[in-house]
Amino acid sequence: MKILNMKLQNFMGIRDLELNLNGNDANIWGTNAAGKTTCFSAFMWLLFNKDSQNRSDFEIKTLKPDGKPERGLEHSVEAILELEDGSRLALKKVYQEKWTKKKGSATAEFTGHTTDHFVDGVPVQKKEYDARIAEIADENIFRLLTDPRYFNEVLHWQKRRELLLEVCGDVSAAEVIASKKDLAKLGDILGNRTIEQHRKVIQARKSEINKELEKIPVRIDEVKLNLPRIDDITNEKELPNDIAKLREELRAKQEELAQAKAGGQVAEKTKELRTIEGQMLDLRNKHRQSLDEKVAGKSDERVKLQNEINRLKVDIDAKNRTIQYNEPEIKSLDEKIETLRKDWHEENAKVFEQEQAAFLKLDTCPTCGQPLPQEQLQETRDKAMAQFNKAKAEKLEAISAEGKKLKDMKAAMEENLAYVRCELEKATAELAGLEKKEAALKEEINDIMQGEQPVESTPEYVRLQKQHEELQEQIRQAQADVSTTVAAIQKEADEISGAITALEQAKARFEARESGLKRIEDLKAEERKLATEYEELERQIYLTEEFIRAKVRLLEDRINSKFQMARFKLFDIQVNGALAECCETTYNGVPYSNLNNGARIQIGLDIIRTLQAHYGISCPVWVDNRESIVRLPEMDCQIISLIVSEKDKKLRIELAEKKEMKEDDVNVK
Repeated sequence: MKILNMKLQNFMGIRDLELNLNGNDANIWGTNAAGKTTCFSAFMWLLFNKDSQNRSDFEIKTLKPDGKPERGLEHSVEAILELEDGSRLALKKVYQEKWTKKKGSATAEFTGHTTDHFVDGVPVQKKEYDARIAEIADENIFRLLTDPRYFNEVLHWQKRRELLLEVCGDVSAAEVIASKKDLAKLGDILGNRTIEQHRKVIQARKSEINKELEKIPVRIDEVKLNLPRIDDITNEKELPNDIAKLREELRAKQEELAQAKAGGQVAEKTKELRTIEGQMLDLRNKHRQSLDEKVAGKSDERVKLQNEINRLKVDIDAKNRTIQYNEPEIKSLDEKIETLRKDWHEENAKVFEQEQAAFLKLDTCPTCGQPLPQEQLQETRDKAMAQFNKAKAEKLEAISAEGKKLKDMKAAMEENLAYVRCELEKATAELAGLEKKEAALKEEINDIMQGEQPVESTPEYVRLQKQHEELQEQIRQAQADVSTTVAAIQKEADEISGAITALEQAKARFEARESGLKRIEDLKAEERKLATEYEELERQIYLTEEFIRAKVRLLEDRINSKFQMARFKLFDIQVNGALAECCETTYNGVPYSNLNNGARIQIGLDIIRTLQAHYGISCPVWVDNRESIVRLPEMDCQIISLIVSEKDKKLRIELAEKKEMKEDDVNVK
């Protein structure tokens, strides 16, 4: 597309302007505010109802010196375009006020604005007009191909990135893996997952492993705490044999005792006595087992309480540090806000004093001594006053903006501080409650361990003990005539029975300790297994990062090869070594934001050149601030340069094939 002719009437201060470009490149010269950028805005408004800065709510009307629009004027832009296929298209838009005379009123009232649309001189509806424009080019694409700054200064970086991938194509995972030998195993590891999906799976599994690894030492400590002591056991391997031998001895003694005892009554009572003794032994065993279980459960509960108490203490310390840090920060912000408030009042109190500018009092030229024209003196005074007011307004606005920013920061910090104090109060109260529970639990464990209620004092055991004593007395009475030999045999049998009980208790403690030690080894083995799995996940994370780095190189090389000057940085290396997506244009390694105006325009034109080739569309390119560039790159499209020239108070247009357009070609009124 090329612009053959464009006319402006009462558009943004330009009364009447006609540009006969005939599809050629052109330079438009003019001082500041002469209307150069207005030509660009007029062209964009004609097509898309927006100005050169992509705004749709800009002022179209011609304004009077007091800043109010002139009434009753038609504001119009029209252009004749040469399209890609060589055909011509005439477009025109007219923006005007709408005055309506209400019923019963003699005068018309202003009721809004209307915009009329014309295609090839034929009036059309806005919908039809927009549809005809859409046939030529999409608005977003047109902006990209028309304004050298649009890609880098208007588009969000994510949109720039998507556009580059659309133009140059993405890099497949297979291409990346094939590009580096170290990534060969990554294909089998990924399976059907993408890199991003697999990294999420790894991170989730690493988090699970970390939680498990944190629990294992606590479990080991719990088991160690409940391990029974076996210091008194000298040879645990012989315990089963020793118990078997003692039982055999006891059996023999019991037979000997039975033979020594005379009478069936003694045997019957003895049988009852053994039954009672068995019941008493069963009660002791159950009581001991219950005591062990109570202690184990209480110990587990106490360990959990201690862990929660430690966590709360750490949390309370962190909140106290937050409060200690934020209080002086808030105070500092108050001081800064007060300083800004004083600065604002001082700046606001300043007034323009012409006496400070001595040159403003001169009535004659200091060089030739001739009187200076009054209009020139007034213009100089007005300009000085305007500059003073503008500088003062900008300074006040900057101070106000900084003050608002500090107030917002202070409010956020105070809100956060109130929240932290509330949470600290809750945590402190919770800590006191947990410490009280832990102390009570400790005392309860001590009471249980010290045999708070011996089995001998339980009602059932007392009853059995009483029966046992009665039977013993009955047996003694029945054995009144039994010689002292029976008593000696009985004593020996009792001693053997006591020894058996002691050995069985020692064996039970040893077996419990062995079971606990085995549990500890199982937990350690699980810990090593998890650590090995974690190391493998770390290796896979490294491979995925290598994949991303390789993809970065391939992708950036592919994209950069499409451009002559512009280069693109598509990834940022973060502090932790991970890669974050971005899209930053550079030139010779310098970021776009650090380039001077001329370099930015050249980079923008380089990007436009590639995008025009991609979309197959050639549009007029408007180059504002063209004076900052010595030479433009070669472009296969119409270039309209807007150049600041202090001497050109009115617009001056030069075509690329002519030194200067004739008076007939450029009419400005």
